[in-house]
Amino acid sequence: MTTGSLTVLDDPFTLARQLSGLNLVDGKLVQAVSKRTFPVVNPATGQRIADAADADSDDVDNVVAVAVRAQVSWSKLPARERGRLLAEAARALSAHTEEIARLVALETGKALRTESRPEIVATADALDFFAGLAPELKGETVPLKPTALTYTTREPLGVVGVIIPWNVPALIMAFKIAPALVAGNTVVVKSAEEAPLGVLRVVQILNSVLPPGVLNILSGDGPACGGPLVNHPAVRKVTFTGSVATGRIIAHAAAEKLIPATLELGGKSPMIVMPDADLAQAVEGAFAGMRFTRQGQSCTAASRMLVHGAVHDEFVRRLAERVNGLTMGDPLDEATDIGTIVSLSQYEKVKHYIELGEAQEGAVAIRCSTLPEDSALKSGLFLQPVLFTGLTNKSRLAREEIFGPVTCVIRFDTLDEAIEIANDSDFGLAASVWTKDIKVALTTAQSLEAGLVQVNQNQVAGPNISYGGIKQSGLGKELSLESMLDHFMHKKTVIVNLE
Repeated sequence: MTTGSLTVLDDPFTLARQLSGLNLVDGKLVQAVSKRTFPVVNPATGQRIADAADADSDDVDNVVAVAVRAQVSWSKLPARERGRLLAEAARALSAHTEEIARLVALETGKALRTESRPEIVATADALDFFAGLAPELKGETVPLKPTALTYTTREPLGVVGVIIPWNVPALIMAFKIAPALVAGNTVVVKSAEEAPLGVLRVVQILNSVLPPGVLNILSGDGPACGGPLVNHPAVRKVTFTGSVATGRIIAHAAAEKLIPATLELGGKSPMIVMPDADLAQAVEGAFAGMRFTRQGQSCTAASRMLVHGAVHDEFVRRLAERVNGLTMGDPLDEATDIGTIVSLSQYEKVKHYIELGEAQEGAVAIRCSTLPEDSALKSGLFLQPVLFTGLTNKSRLAREEIFGPVTCVIRFDTLDEAIEIANDSDFGLAASVWTKDIKVALTTAQSLEAGLVQVNQNQVAGPNISYGGIKQSGLGKELSLESMLDHFMHKKTVIVNLE
């Protein structure tokens, strides 16, 4: 099947080979200047499925020059026309949902049915959402004095550097590129080394509608590609999702250049379950909130579950039973609920944390689900989800972001104790509270140190909310009209003397 100028490919292995060793610059697929590549591996089998272009500073110089030129005409288009083009691009992407979902499942190990396909559906929706906000790029008039016309306008920043992670690569990319583009900026994306192919295909499809040079993407590592992008003098804004350590490096570089940076740096999100909570609802919320079907690889994962002593044991029993019902297997199999960890290094990191937890006095590790028996998957990076009880909030497992299918269920006796535990963290991205008492819900929500607090739900972040953390979880907001106006545009004040 052909949509626009691109053919829909059902086989992700063929698509991976076609995209092998390429970036997308100025509307065209091109090799890195150096011609160097690095391998892309299927984490379910350990097999090399393709290569990715290994871009460096030369590629960054080339692509930023392209984006600078393209931004001149792109910014002059009426905002509604930019929105119309992005909406058309979102529709083109929707026609390729299945092929991209299969490609993302292949390179990341995320299960097709439970994770990769919903991600691509949500990606097109996020693009369409921001496309519809184009008419809201408004200024205001200011009553300075009767003899002056004073007004403000909003103008794009210029070239935006976008650095994305591997856990939800297409969707997080959409959260960043959509407001940037609608606001009149041009974009250079640096993909994650572990997941470069799916997002490359997304950008290729969007470029079948968008003007050349408006949206570009490079693959490469952080120091050789990401660093030069952040430090390039023509890049006027950086938005990054990833680790705290890398976020600090980017923040320092942005500060040296005096440019804005939006940083989403992860979390250690607490989930408070009160004794009056609907336990069935809370267990389902814990299951969804921990992102077990994504192997816990989520910034907002409910990795600290604070459960009142009156319901602690029953909560743990029901949650273990729920996770035990998940099928682990080939990410491309429709029967699979849980796929793999994304890479060998991440797999070893998560295993190390599990071993640390098991070695702690008083800890109980409840391993859930069953590793796949298929011999073709024997080299795959599969890990059983683990629920830990008996740990305190002082444990490394409760304090450090594991980014794997590991959660600590911590017992508490009073609400004040739960709030104290919840806030005793370097992170402040998300939190939730589960109770039937509206007063408890609202007072707890006010007391929790987090950028996003949910009551009786643990839904993933999505368009039309203001999303972003505090403390070590980052700077700035995403996903909303606010983020587009405040983080991808600057405000200009004009005063006309009428005397």
